[in-house]
This record gives sequence, C-alpha cells and structure tokens, in this order.
Amino acid sequence: MDTATVARFEASRNRLASLAYRLLGSAADAEDTVQDAFLRWQAADREYVDVPEAWLTKIVTNLALDRLRSAKVRRERAVGAWMPEPLLDGDPMLGPADTVEQRESVTLAVLTLMERLSPVERAVYVLREAFAYNHAEIAEILGITESGSQQHAHRARRRIAAARNGADIDHASARRIVEAFVDAAASGRTERLVALLTDDATGISDGAGGLAERLIRYSTPQRLADAVRGGFKPSAAKRRFAGGSPSIHAAVVNGCPAMLFTLDDRVLGVAILEIRGDKIAAMHSIAAPARLRRLTAEWQRREHDLPLIESW
Repeated sequence: MDTATVARFEASRNRLASLAYRLLGSAADAEDTVQDAFLRWQAADREYVDVPEAWLTKIVTNLALDRLRSAKVRRERAVGAWMPEPLLDGDPMLGPADTVEQRESVTLAVLTLMERLSPVERAVYVLREAFAYNHAEIAEILGITESGSQQHAHRARRRIAAARNGADIDHASARRIVEAFVDAAASGRTERLVALLTDDATGISDGAGGLAERLIRYSTPQRLADAVRGGFKPSAAKRRFAGGSPSIHAAVVNGCPAMLFTLDDRVLGVAILEIRGDKIAAMHSIAAPARLRRLTAEWQRREHDLPLIESW
C-alpha cells in the first residue's frame, strides 16, 4: 500500500478500535479485530470502495460479531470468569464521549449487561447509541432490514436501561467519592462503608488477580463492605504477594470513579465504583494482569496526582 492508503486507515484506527471495544468489551480483542480489518483493507480492491469509513465500519463490526459468535469466546464467557477490560479516562479506545449515551456505553455496568444481548442486538445498540448511525445505515452494515434494526434497538435499550444513571463524573468528583470510600475502608468499620452504599449494592471481583476459577460476587451491601474491609487491611503476606507496599490513587476508569493500586508505576489492581444518586451501587475489582495491560500502559504515560495513600 502507498503511504496515503495507510494514512487513510490510520485516521480511522481510534474510531474503529472504540467500536470494536464496545462490541467485545476487551481492549486486546479490539486491537486484534482492528488489525484484522487492516489486513482486509490491504487486500481489498480499493478502487471499488466508495466511502472508506463506511467500508471499514462494516468490516470491523462483522469481524467483531464473528468473534462474539465463535465457540471459543462463547465457552470463555459461559464459564463465569469474564469481565470487561477497564480503560483509563482519556484512552482513545473509549471513543466518542459527547453525549450521555456515548459515555454510558463504555461503563462496566453497560458492557456487562450487553453480554445478555444477542450479537446483533449488541451491534445495533452500539452503532445507534454510541456512533449515531441511522437504522438504514445499520441495516446495510449488518445485512438486516431497517425494521429489524429498529426492533433490535428497542429490545437492547429495554435491557440496558437498568444500568443507565445519566451521571457524569469528572476528576474532582471522582476524587471526592474515592477519598470517602478509602477513608471508610481504612477505618476498619464496616458500618461506615455500608453507609456509602445503596441498599442493593453488589460487588464483583476476579479474585486478586484471577486466582479464582470463577468471579467472586458479593450480593449484599454487608458482604461487599466486609470484603472491602478485609481487603484494605494490610498484612505482610499481602505485601509479599504484591511485591511491596502499593500506593492508592483516585482515577476515572470507564467513566466511573476508581481506585488504582500501583507499585513501581505498575497498576496491580483497580476497583471501579458505580454511582447511583449520591451512593455507590456496585464495585468491580480487577487485578488479573491480562485485564490491566492497556490500563497500565496508559497510566505509565500520564502525570499522576498525589496518591490518597502513599504506602499501603
């Protein structure tokens, strides 16, 4: 390919990656999908591609759907150990963030609920809500009818509605929320933690770095508070496992307040807080290195605020 043809693809790379990430919930899979699309672009007879952006959108969408439908991916997600891969605020893979719908479409709550949609419903929802394609365009991309696209969108919105809260979190607000949470957790008093939670608050964890075969779920505010209190209590064994004494930073991850546990500029874990009203409705705790690879790379490129806790 000539330089101009490569440049045309590269100009679309971030948008295509954000589309693939929303469809797959995995930065690694999104990167692979975009690279596959580049190979298709390389092999295509581009003389017959009238609108490269539309052509590439169709290719990436359908490559992502093929991946979602594959037996390997279905098995991995069926065993109960799958979580969305978190992304640090400002990561270009998060994509468009001009509307509430676009921002909410990358929260872990919505990415998790999208697992309940069929692949086509998921694609229609993402193309419509996050990228503002009309139903005629979506029908062309997916090879369905325009009325079918409308029906898929209606079903997807109904299922996703439970995760939508319309809240916008900036860095200052996120830091205040995380400060209160860390202060309560460090106090060792579960009643202070419970007071920050909604009555139906839940939690989910990948088991301190994916050590558990299945995700660990906390089904009540008290169980979540007990787990957080236990997790925040330092010990020599925990520090040996971590390789030292981590710092705790406030951040925004997938549009939500988050705590980052870092050591030597590596992110060892992240706890993401889902807010409803003025309380915490859910917490996602992720420590598996494979899920933190891109987030760590983004973290290492940034200037950091002072940590909430310098040495845990």
